[in-house]
Amino acid sequence: MSERLEDIAAKMVAVGRGLLAADESTGTIGKRFDTIGLESTETSRRDYREMLFRSEEAMKKFISGVILYEETLYQKAADGTPFVDIIKAADSVPGIKVDTGAKPMAKYPGETITEGLDGLADRLARYYEAGARFAKWRGVIAISSSLPTWGSMKANAHALARYAVLCQQAGIVPIVEPECLMDGKPGDHNIERCAEVTEWTLRTVFEELADARVSLEGMILKPNMVIDGKNARKASVAEVAERTVQVLKRTVPSAVPGIAFLSGGQSTEEATAHLSAINSGFELPWKVTFSYGRALQDTALKAWGGKQENVAAGQRAFSHRAEMNSLAAKGSWNQELEKAA
Repeated sequence: MSERLEDIAAKMVAVGRGLLAADESTGTIGKRFDTIGLESTETSRRDYREMLFRSEEAMKKFISGVILYEETLYQKAADGTPFVDIIKAADSVPGIKVDTGAKPMAKYPGETITEGLDGLADRLARYYEAGARFAKWRGVIAISSSLPTWGSMKANAHALARYAVLCQQAGIVPIVEPECLMDGKPGDHNIERCAEVTEWTLRTVFEELADARVSLEGMILKPNMVIDGKNARKASVAEVAERTVQVLKRTVPSAVPGIAFLSGGQSTEEATAHLSAINSGFELPWKVTFSYGRALQDTALKAWGGKQENVAAGQRAFSHRAEMNSLAAKGSWNQELEKAA
């Protein structure tokens, strides 16, 4: 294979650029479209994603890679151009979500296990042929006073590691995404509990990655930030940044080229502010950037509204959010810049 995993991973976390998570399932994007009164069809999904992918300023300056849903990987724009080619033309890397979702874990009430390992090697070969050069798998870790359990933690970390090594064998960079839920039930845990669970999760995941012989230089980590639960929000931006960096430095080897945070239920501006504080206040051994879905797309979706005449407005909104997060990835975002734009 001509492309080295290390080179692809480095491109994905290039300074000032980050990842657009456009891998919503058909069901999830349908719920997003409901908020603007738009029916989810193959055509409406195509039109929405084409609006994003043809946002030249955002894609060429601020977006290093795009996580696609399987439908979108093979989809073409209205003029017949494959989406993969549009993404590549912007010097961005096409990627693919490969898990099949988090399902209730037998005999573990309130916890899930992510499925999709069966047949994954064959699917990865097809995705590589279609142009994907990285993949994503999300493991979901519930937080409460009694959760997670060791059984759930071990199972999800093992699945992430199995996925990651299969990706690397196929010439695809794995994004390893263990998400400790901020917005899951009951969502009343404090930041100390989130720090404890996130540290345990990352330590377990990297032990499993080592056992699976995953090359750390050829992967990207996509973790949650250390933050209060959705029903217990108290921590300041500075505290979120400090606790997040502390946990990462305790658990993530410096051989990992980059960390691309998920937004995890944070508001659009919160996700940007926290990312900027992490990058501006600390010496970090990895590139630290964003891998956002809602936090990049919400304002663009509302501005577009499903109408052809609003495509330019949607692209401006997307470019603005991408630029703000680009600044955050360089530690130079502030509220004055947000207001001035």
